[in-house]
Amino acid sequence: MLGLKLPTDPRWVNIVEKNIDEILTDHAFCEQKAASTAISLIVNFPEYPDLVNEMVALAREEMGHFKMVHERILARGKTLGRYRKDEYVIALMKFFPKGGARSEQLVHRLLYAALIEARSCERFRLLSEELRDADLAEFYRKLMVSEAGHYTLFLKFARKFGDKAEVDAKWQALLEYEAEIMKGLGTKETVHG
Repeated sequence: MLGLKLPTDPRWVNIVEKNIDEILTDHAFCEQKAASTAISLIVNFPEYPDLVNEMVALAREEMGHFKMVHERILARGKTLGRYRKDEYVIALMKFFPKGGARSEQLVHRLLYAALIEARSCERFRLLSEELRDADLAEFYRKLMVSEAGHYTLFLKFARKFGDKAEVDAKWQALLEYEAEIMKGLGTKETVHG
């Protein structure tokens, strides 16, 4: 369903299990960045009322996820770790050229967001199936379902605001590019890395 060209190596879960506190901190910041993305789309593209309405709801949901992850961190007797850059997202954002028409910029941002959500969904599925901590596995199963909805939402909007055939071609090219990025990742206790 997600269309990802390179699945995550299941051994990534072993790295996560040895570093649960690190993955939770990284996950918390991913949720915060997802909320920021939704807000940024509202600020930069206010002329699309249906997008604005959906992004308002998404920002609330993502901050709710942040709160849930933060509560898990606190329940473990820890505090939220420091913010760190997301190597995956930095590399991904180099695919589309900067500039261009506003409508093209919007489509590119929506495709980036769709892919980030798709990869998060795939990673959360792995965690839900492979983590030995049953409570944490169930937590990630629920979030996986949510991420799948976000992925389809962003892709739907990209197709709505751009030429569908052109958007689909860009989507496939972005998926191929992302697969190349993923070949160098999967060795860290981060959601995408």
